[in-house]
Amino acid sequence: MSCDLIAFTISCLLILFYYLYLKRRTRRTPDSSVHAVNAMIRERWVKMIMSSGKQEILAIQTLRNSVMAASFMATTAMLLIIGVLNLGEKIGQWTQNLHPLMLNCQTPSELWLIKLGLLILSFAIAFYYFAMAIRFFNHVGYMINLPYNESTDDALYQQTAAYLNRAGSYYTFGIRTFFFSLPVILWFFGTGFLILATVSLIAGLAMLDSVPRPSATTNT
Repeated sequence: MSCDLIAFTISCLLILFYYLYLKRRTRRTPDSSVHAVNAMIRERWVKMIMSSGKQEILAIQTLRNSVMAASFMATTAMLLIIGVLNLGEKIGQWTQNLHPLMLNCQTPSELWLIKLGLLILSFAIAFYYFAMAIRFFNHVGYMINLPYNESTDDALYQQTAAYLNRAGSYYTFGIRTFFFSLPVILWFFGTGFLILATVSLIAGLAMLDSVPRPSATTNT
């Protein structure tokens, strides 16, 4: 078994263990996860918009900004795919001239094709997630302006909130897929960089997944 396969397996296991830990922590203390807090905030925002009946412009502007952000990220993902395809041959030449700096292991010369494939797959998955986020944001734009009676149309509110949370989840998945491409990129420089990038990525995700706490201020 080559060092690249061992390093890739270790990298995948580290990410898997982190998400298993995050899922367990969120189940025990939901308010410790930024994703759970964001979902709750989106639900409260939907209820505020639909209950007031006077915030249609605010709702449309907010959803438009979300659609524009997702569209920009989807376009970025597609441009990255095109860039990797155009530079694939040069990347292979660069890879053959590079030697692993932390783990000096013999690897097959065709391994760069697998790395390129994983990189393209990562960007393609990101594009899919952002496209699905746009789809659900657009659905919310129609649903949130429907006539709503809090006493009789609770199902409409629940469905709208579910659609918005699904859109937010897809956007988050797209961003995370971009993050996961970073270890793959550094993998071209050697297996040691793959492990180091994975550990650094998990440390960064741990900070992003924790709910920011307001700092204590003193009155002067």
